[in-house]
Amino acid sequence: MFQDFIEILILSAIQGISEFLPISSSAHLILISNFYDFRSSSLLIDISLHLGSLFAIIFYFKNELFDLKNNQKILILLIIGSIPLIIFGYLLYTTDLIYLFRNPKIIAFTTLFFGIILYFADQRKIEKNISANLNFRSILFIGLFQILALIPGVSRAGITITAARFLKFNRVDASKISFLLSIPALTGASFLELKDIINHSIEINLIIFVAIILSFLFSFITVKFFLKYIEKFSLNIFVIYRIIVSLILFKLIYF
Repeated sequence: MFQDFIEILILSAIQGISEFLPISSSAHLILISNFYDFRSSSLLIDISLHLGSLFAIIFYFKNELFDLKNNQKILILLIIGSIPLIIFGYLLYTTDLIYLFRNPKIIAFTTLFFGIILYFADQRKIEKNISANLNFRSILFIGLFQILALIPGVSRAGITITAARFLKFNRVDASKISFLLSIPALTGASFLELKDIINHSIEINLIIFVAIILSFLFSFITVKFFLKYIEKFSLNIFVIYRIIVSLILFKLIYF
C-alpha cells in the first residue's frame, strides 16, 4: 500500500506540473512508464489524474467561468477553438492511430523542435489581450495548432501558448487562453478513457481519491505560480528544459 501511494504521488506530480507547463504531460508520463513499471498505473488512475487537473483549472478560473455567461462571445470562441482538437482527437483515438506516436524517438524530436518554435514565438512583441483582440480568426488559429498536441512531446499548453504568442498576445493572456482551452481538452480525454472501462468492473478505492486530490493540488499550485512567473519572466527556462530533455533522449536512444 505504501508503494502505491508513493507511485501515485509521483504520477500526480508529473501530471499536475507538466499538464499546464509548456513541456508535455503525455511525454513525461510515457517516458516515466518506460523507465519504471508502476504497478499503480492503470486507465482508471489516468482518468483520476486528468480529473484532478480538470477540477483544479475549473476551480482556479471559477470567476472567469462564471463571467462567461455575461460574455457569450468568449464562450463561443472557446468552443470554436476546441472543436478541431475534439474531432481529430476522437478520430485518432477510435482508430488507434494515436498510439503510433507514443514512443521516445518521436518525443525526442517533438520536444526539441517545438521547444525551439516556442522560443521564437516568445520573442514577438506584446500587443494584444483577450478582451480586446480574441476573435474568430485568432481562436481558430490557436485551435488548429492545438491539434498538434495529440503528438506526445509537443505539449498542449506549449503549442497553444506558442500560437497565441505568434499572434502577439501577452504571455499572461496567452496562458489564460491555453488554460481555458484545457477544460474541454481534459473533459474530452476523460470521457474517451471512461468509454474504455465502462464495460469493465471498476474498483473505486482510496488510491483513486488520493490520485484526484494530489493531481488537483499539483495542478492548482502549478497554474498559480506559472501565471505569476510569466508576469515577470520569459518562457526561456522551459525552452532550455525541453532542449536538455531532448538531448538526453537522443543520447539514450542513439548513442
